[in-house]
Amino acid sequence: MIVDVGRFDASESPYWEELEAMLGTLDRDAARRLTLDEARRMHYLYQRAASGLARLSGFPEDHVLRLRLEPLVARAYAEIHESRSGQTRFSFVAWFTQTFPATFRRQFWAFRLSVGITLLGVLFGAGATLLDPSAKDVLMPFAHLQGDPSDRVQKEEEHADSRRSGAHTQFAAMLMTHNTKVSIVAMALGVTFGVGTFVLLFYNGIILGAVVADYVRAGEGVFVAGWLLPHGSVEIPSILIAGQAGLILGGALMGWGTRKRVRARLRETAPDLATLIAGVAVLLVWAGIVESFFSQYHAPLLPYWVKIAFGSLELGCLALYLWLAGRGKEARP
Repeated sequence: MIVDVGRFDASESPYWEELEAMLGTLDRDAARRLTLDEARRMHYLYQRAASGLARLSGFPEDHVLRLRLEPLVARAYAEIHESRSGQTRFSFVAWFTQTFPATFRRQFWAFRLSVGITLLGVLFGAGATLLDPSAKDVLMPFAHLQGDPSDRVQKEEEHADSRRSGAHTQFAAMLMTHNTKVSIVAMALGVTFGVGTFVLLFYNGIILGAVVADYVRAGEGVFVAGWLLPHGSVEIPSILIAGQAGLILGGALMGWGTRKRVRARLRETAPDLATLIAGVAVLLVWAGIVESFFSQYHAPLLPYWVKIAFGSLELGCLALYLWLAGRGKEARP
């Protein structure tokens, strides 16, 4: 077959460039799904490129057009025949910026319930501590919280510049591991039809309310805000999201408002549960780092207003991220 190389290259190059552009878009975004028209266009371009390569079969293997077309046709063939419906290449950035916040919003009913349960615990813990100061000996889970808040603040401020930097990494790792375990337990307790998750959230609220009330009553409200806000602005919402996952699991087991079998309900909610608990783990990594390297430093080394401002900024950014990121992706894939 006689081929006018110049005319062939000039007439076919625009189609090859279009195919290269489509393949490049798919390479850059692993989660990208082609529309029906895009898929048809890509298949046409692939067929045209493959036909052009067949016309060049009599040319030397090192011919410039063959060197261009052979890898292009191979890439297009692999992309067209790859099964994207059952298995998609994972992209952490796409998952964290789209899938996780969209899943959070899709199951927002459970988050509202998680917040409500925790707030009930906060009110109970704060009320019990304010009405009966001796109650904190029962409510506080740690010995260092059972003493006088003012004495602790004085000790913390006297030793503000004597923190051992070598212990920070170990402390951060311990916090991440502990908080992740608590979050997994909060979700796993959903197998008790949500009762266990309810109890855990309520108890965590009691502790939080008792601690804050105890320090505020002692006139150390600024200290407790500067102590808790930097890491708590991420850590507490993370625990609430873990509770959200547990309540979703409990709701799936109870099956209110649906006639689907339990197995079908669990299969339907499993991706959301995995997404939420994985997102919590990522958030808790940040919270652990902040608690170890920032929250544990107090005035005069680190002014409380700096810590409070930092924690408030974190909380605002987290709220915007969960509410706006991945907007429009709430529908189940």
